[in-house]
Amino acid sequence: MSSVSLGRTGPRVSSFGLGCMGMSGMYGPADRAESIATIHAALESGITLLDTGDFYGSGHNELLIHEALRAHPRDAVLLSVKFGALRDPANGWVGNDTRPAAMKNFLAYSLQRLGVDYIDIYRPARLDPQVPIEDTVGAIAEMVKAGYVRYIGLSEVGVDTLRRAAAVHPICDLQIEYSLVSRGIEDAILPACRELGIGITAYGVLSRGLISGHWSPQASRAGDFRAHSPRFQPGNVERNLALVESLRALAAARGLSLAQLAIAWVTAQGADIVPLIGARRRAQLHEALAAQGQRLDAETLAALARAVPRDAIAGTRYAPAQMALLDSERA
Repeated sequence: MSSVSLGRTGPRVSSFGLGCMGMSGMYGPADRAESIATIHAALESGITLLDTGDFYGSGHNELLIHEALRAHPRDAVLLSVKFGALRDPANGWVGNDTRPAAMKNFLAYSLQRLGVDYIDIYRPARLDPQVPIEDTVGAIAEMVKAGYVRYIGLSEVGVDTLRRAAAVHPICDLQIEYSLVSRGIEDAILPACRELGIGITAYGVLSRGLISGHWSPQASRAGDFRAHSPRFQPGNVERNLALVESLRALAAARGLSLAQLAIAWVTAQGADIVPLIGARRRAQLHEALAAQGQRLDAETLAALARAVPRDAIAGTRYAPAQMALLDSERA
């Protein structure tokens, strides 16, 4: 697998990363052994970037990664960890906390759960409206100086926050949703990142499975957060699945699966964009990896633009209450 520099100041990482969230219950129950086997398969394929959050499964995901990495050299893997989201015992979401003292507490627990001495990329999962970004980034910079963190990233923030954060300490990457059907970053956020030398780690490249070519309403399971996602709701999902079918025909005509076409579209948007593949099973991973090296010609990109106009998808990417909290969605 090829590698790229993550922003102007970040580490070299594999051109694809593995997003591990789905291995800890967000899409319903996951098979622990298969999850670990998928992490191993990703590493064997050349993936070096693993993305997690300390709140995925309330620590479960970090413990799972620790177990999977026991036999692997520490310096062979780059761990990207999000912090700040607060959970309750019923798996609910109860806010964000990115105060410096809270960050140091979260970091201490992540180091313990992951079984490592440092985290490669550490980032707040969301902007905390109660805490200036300068305070949060400044505190993480102290952890960089102390050796507990190597690089600082951000997640789902807008241009003003990016600039303020970068004035405190170099930011290696912005983790944000980006796909053929979620293109809001193209107006201002992506140009600002390129101006500032900040890379993009793109999650949701298959729109949570909607444009994977494999999801259907019958696939929903207990505990799957898509049950509350606007794009999967009646009235929206029917329109969206019709859109998927038009994409399926384009993919088939080019000898690709729909998922491979969608991933190849993201990689075609620039070498500074690293897709995070949210595979929970080896079969999903192997399908996604086959998109590496696929080069979409101008004719294909134009056909995709016609088939999927920028605002073609029905429904926002999160429920209204969550959308209102996203700094990246503020004008």
